[in-house]
Amino acid sequence: MNRNLRHALLLAFAVSIGTAPAFAQKKGDSATFATVNGKVIPKVRADALIAGQAAQGQPDSPELRKAVTEELVRREILTQESIKKGFDKKPEVQGQIDLARQGVLIGAYLNDWVRTHPVTEDQIKAEYETIKSKLGSKEYKARHILVEKEDEAKAIIAKLKKGEKIEDLAKDSKDPGSKERGGDLGWANPASFVPPFSAAMTKLEKGKFTETPVKSDFGWHVIQLEDTRELKLPGIEEARAQIGQQLQQRHVQKHIEDLRAKAKVE
Repeated sequence: MNRNLRHALLLAFAVSIGTAPAFAQKKGDSATFATVNGKVIPKVRADALIAGQAAQGQPDSPELRKAVTEELVRREILTQESIKKGFDKKPEVQGQIDLARQGVLIGAYLNDWVRTHPVTEDQIKAEYETIKSKLGSKEYKARHILVEKEDEAKAIIAKLKKGEKIEDLAKDSKDPGSKERGGDLGWANPASFVPPFSAAMTKLEKGKFTETPVKSDFGWHVIQLEDTRELKLPGIEEARAQIGQQLQQRHVQKHIEDLRAKAKVE
């Protein structure tokens, strides 16, 4: 068997059972796909495996069907050997089987729920406008130094006032992500930062730094604004797929939370 195809088949068992079969069962087809040591392998197993491959873009072909047959036979042989050893009776194995069964049922249920509760175009447009309003119209390029104590921040500000460069002073910053770049945070939207940081940064003029330390949950910041530019957002056509996916995930999470709130747990 082609190694890549075999690997893909193994991965396909993780694909939700709710995916539509890749081919329809023809009239007169037997429900038996194969028999191993007198044990029937049902055709629905092959359908599920081929459906997983179709979802990943694998076309139906004689090679695929041969690979599916071999994989299902291998799995049946190993399952039979496991049962002979009594592993199906072990509590820890039964627990794993129960969890796997739950996972398949959950996937089928959520796939169906998503299908019957699609994200609408109006919802996507409303979310796009909400995102636009939150992001504003500008991006900011800033540097900062993060320290643990307010007095440390004041000392840095005093050095900046004397003409020292923030790039040189940033070596003492607690922020590992920016200290090696002289405190450079790159171009970012204010919404990317915690509110106290954003509020202080957006009030600065280009080239200026905060003359009083800025407190956040991370410590004390000294911020210098290097430049600003107009924020260019992707159009709704470019963002539609991503927004739709995010809304769908949010709706599913809300549905799960609603079910949890109604459940009687003792």
